[in-house]
Amino acid sequence: MADEQQNMEEFKIDRTNLYVEESFTDLKIGTVKRLKPVKSDGSEDKSRKPMFVGHTSIMTPDGPLPIQNVIDAKELAQAIKKFPEAMQAAMDRLIEEVKKYQEQQKSEIQRPDSNIIIPGR
Repeated sequence: MADEQQNMEEFKIDRTNLYVEESFTDLKIGTVKRLKPVKSDGSEDKSRKPMFVGHTSIMTPDGPLPIQNVIDAKELAQAIKKFPEAMQAAMDRLIEEVKKYQEQQKSEIQRPDSNIIIPGR
């Protein structure tokens, strides 16, 4: 019962950190989303600044891979201008994470399963 309560808490929305989302897209390369802070009643929260987030996808052999990143901008025009560098930064981070994961996989010692019975022993 305590686990169910804990799981329910994980889905609780933070009423002090709400945003309304607007999307701007060229229908080709990507989307810039403007997140405007709002209060829990839906009214504008002028004590916090809007955020911009860029979204795009790259094609991989396994299909499209979504990439997103926060764009440091104060207005939409600036966010659109900074979109390429924000997506490149996200891509660079993704590549580094993949490299670290591959290194980790290579360095792990393969341990035999303790349940395997070796004949003659």
